[in-house]
Amino acid sequence: SPLLFVVRTTPHELLIIVFPHNSYILLSSIDQIKITTMKVVLAATLFASASAFVPSNAPKFGTSLNLKQDFLEYTPYHDHSQVKVNTYKNKAPFTGKVVSTKRIVGPQATGETCHIIIDHNGDFPYIEGQSWGVIPPGVREKDGKPHSVRLYSIASSRYGDDMTGKTGSLCVRRATYWCPELKADDPAKKGICSNFLCDTQPGDEVVMTGPAGKVMLMPEEDPATDYIMVATGTGIAPFR
Repeated sequence: SPLLFVVRTTPHELLIIVFPHNSYILLSSIDQIKITTMKVVLAATLFASASAFVPSNAPKFGTSLNLKQDFLEYTPYHDHSQVKVNTYKNKAPFTGKVVSTKRIVGPQATGETCHIIIDHNGDFPYIEGQSWGVIPPGVREKDGKPHSVRLYSIASSRYGDDMTGKTGSLCVRRATYWCPELKADDPAKKGICSNFLCDTQPGDEVVMTGPAGKVMLMPEEDPATDYIMVATGTGIAPFR
């Protein structure tokens, strides 16, 4: 069943419906509509979700939850003219290291979604709304050429989950194909990159490109702007 969230931010209310498979619809940002009859008891769910996004062990490179969130801001904060785009390209990619990979859906969920934290040591800056490209290891069977880059929306703020500005996170659903003849997942048709990412272990290297895109950056110059956001099955990573 869909879950309903009502998030109050002065002077707005955000009405969000989250559907199965990590899809969501942000219906509106409302000033005058009062939601008085909707009560959603989500304490256990929210606690489980929040804990899933926190690594069980702090990254060895050090974290500081006391850092102010201002050392990676632009002046003015809504200026996107200096946002980095395609700092690293296919022919000269960046290599990050996995800090943690954790399943973030329950045992009865349809499919598997993982939260992957990647250490970039502050050398791969990005801002909210951008994507990272990931080049999976190995070569394509059909021609022996390296795999092409896959884009994933970055699922953390520019400061990363540890607030140091040295990590970034991805929320990745493992792509599989159920074969009706085999009555099982067909390994020959599984997603190359999503399975690679979901199978990573701490310390594994990830070859990356980007950051990509400016089209999803929030126009923040006017704080009173209302937003309507719809993700029709593409996932909740950009919203997070």
